[in-house]
Order: sequence, then structure tokens, then C-alpha cells
Amino acid sequence: MIKSKIILILQLLFIQNIFCQTYQRNLFYDGNNRQFVLHIPSNYDPSIAAPLLFNFHGGNGYANQFMATTSDMRNIADTAGFILIYPQALEDPNDGNSTNWLHKSPTNVDDIYFVESIIDSLNNEYLIDNNRIYACGYSLGGEFTYELACRLNSKIAAVAAVARTMGDSQLNTCSPIHPTPVMTILGTADQISLYGGVVFAGITYYVSADDMHSYWTNYNNTNANPNITQIPDINPNDGSSVERKTWSNGDNCVSVEELKINGGGHDWPGTFGNMDIVANNEIWNFVSKYNLNGLIGCSTTSNNQNTNSSNKLNIYPNPFSNNLKLETTFPTHYEIYNRLGKLLKKGNLNAGSNKINLSSLKPDLYILKSEENSMKIIKY
Repeated sequence: MIKSKIILILQLLFIQNIFCQTYQRNLFYDGNNRQFVLHIPSNYDPSIAAPLLFNFHGGNGYANQFMATTSDMRNIADTAGFILIYPQALEDPNDGNSTNWLHKSPTNVDDIYFVESIIDSLNNEYLIDNNRIYACGYSLGGEFTYELACRLNSKIAAVAAVARTMGDSQLNTCSPIHPTPVMTILGTADQISLYGGVVFAGITYYVSADDMHSYWTNYNNTNANPNITQIPDINPNDGSSVERKTWSNGDNCVSVEELKINGGGHDWPGTFGNMDIVANNEIWNFVSKYNLNGLIGCSTTSNNQNTNSSNKLNIYPNPFSNNLKLETTFPTHYEIYNRLGKLLKKGNLNAGSNKINLSSLKPDLYILKSEENSMKIIKY
């Protein structure tokens, strides 16, 4: 009888272990006991490397509540086989003790390294596909997602942000090192994170959606004009409609995509606000196509390389100080754009060797275009 009870208890514990795949985890980091919610997919195979997806709550939010009420992606994780993480932000004493990412100055909190420590910790426990680590987030969590794309770019393959554009200083200091797929889901009537950006007393605090997309499309060297498709308005009572804007054919086959919610507010589509799309599904369908090397299965030549066999263009040195030398087979023209796609300089090139004085440009990354050639150039 006792033996039977022991067997029954062990069976119950085994069943509990199978179905209890969502855990509240603690990680002591930088003098703080940090928390995150961890979900292991039901089909997790310890012999197969699993992708990771971070999902960041909004300002003054809580990971458990965000997962339960706004963005529960556990069913998707179970189907697709990725490990899902909902990190918890610390209270910010400079902002009323709100639980926030990107603490206000002065502060010693930098959650970029908290995320990195989670990755390291999970690598010690599970077999992780480190080429397929993704991030998404809502509102302030979306802003932090951009921060990861800019500052932890060596580990983050693709990102998606809901209800937030980039901060002006964030964009101007962004320094990704690989073509980075970016998805945004933004409401044009959002009164908290304004679609047109935030400018006060002549100072830009948040850039507009257009400027942000220009930055990423220029950095990724995508098509200049997006392909626009209208999403069926299956819920005419939600007060909004959706158009999908896709800038494709970037370096390493990456793309930038915006789901523009016309009339949408500070929402997470599919949960509240617009109901024509499900943000959870859209995010995973987008990011999962990529790894650190770009589109999975991409075999085309990078757009950073010369693909025009009729007119070869070579530039040097790159990075450069003041003068840039260009060698071309035939006479042609050139244009130089900043990160936001603004034309700064243009001119003609003779066949052979040419020298352009760019001393008027500040140190930064620029895009040089000439016919079908498009290259990133860096001034130091």
C-alpha cells in the first residue's frame, strides 16, 4: 500500500513537471535580486538548440501581469519551440519608483547587462540557439527593445516594438554591427507615444515613425520605397484599420516592416485596441525568419557589395577622415545620405579616380549611392 502511494506521488510529480513549464526565476545581478518569468516550450528537446524571445513590459509594469493580460505568447512558444522570457524591471527612484526600463539619470542601472546575464545564465542550463535571440516589447518596453538592437546587437538577431518610436538621443547614438530586421506596430492616434514623435520647445525627445523607419531602412540598405498592403478590416467596430509597409531587399536579405494602425491608440493589437491583427503572431512570424546572419536561407549578394557589373565602383579608405576616394569604370553620379535618409551631398564622378572632400560632415555613418551601388561609409 505504501509502495503504491509512493508510485502515485512520483507519477503526480512527473505529470506536474511536464505541464508546469512557466517559472518565476531569480538572478542575483549587480547587487540586486532580479526576476524574470521563464517559459520552456512543451516540446523542448535538450538535444536541439532552441531560439530565445524576450518580451518586455511597459513602464511601471510587471512581467507576470503583462504576460497574463497583454501578451501571452506561451501557446506560440509551445508550437514553435522557442524559450520565452518576460524580464522584470527595477523600481526607478528618479521616476516615482515606477518599475521602468531605461532609468532616468543619475543612475547606475543599465538593464542591457541584465539581459546579457539572463542569456548567459540560460546558456548554462539549456541548449540555446545563440544565432536566434529576439526581443520585443510594449511602450517603454518597446523603447528598450530598440536599445537592445542598438547596444546588444552582437547577440540580438531581430526586434519588434509595439506602441513606441525611438528616442532622439537613442537613434543618434545607435551603433548596430549587423543588418538588423525591425518590426514596429504603431497607432497613428496614440496619445502616449505619439506617431509623429515628441518635440517640445524646439527639442526632439522622440523621433517620428517616418524618421525612425528611415534610419533602419538606410542602415539595412533596403529598398527606398515600401511595399504597402491593406490588412482586411475584419473588425469594423474597433475604430482602426491596418496597413502593412515592408521595406525589403536589405543587406543579408533583411527587411523593415511597419504595421501601421490607422486610428489606433496605445494598444497591443489582438488583445485590446485594433482586432484586425494579433500582435503576438505578427511578431513571431516576423522575427523567426532571421538569425544573426540575416534572413535564414539568404543566398543573395549583399547590397553593400557592387552588383552592377557594367560599372564597378571602389571606395577607400573606409572609415575615412575628410577625403574619400572613389574609382569607377565609367562616368556616373553619386549621392550621400545621413542615417535618416536626408540627402546631404551629390555630384558627378569621372571615369577613373575621384576624390570627394567631406570635411563638412560630422563623424557618423552615411550611405553613399551611385546608380545600383549602395555602400555604408563611416567618417571618424
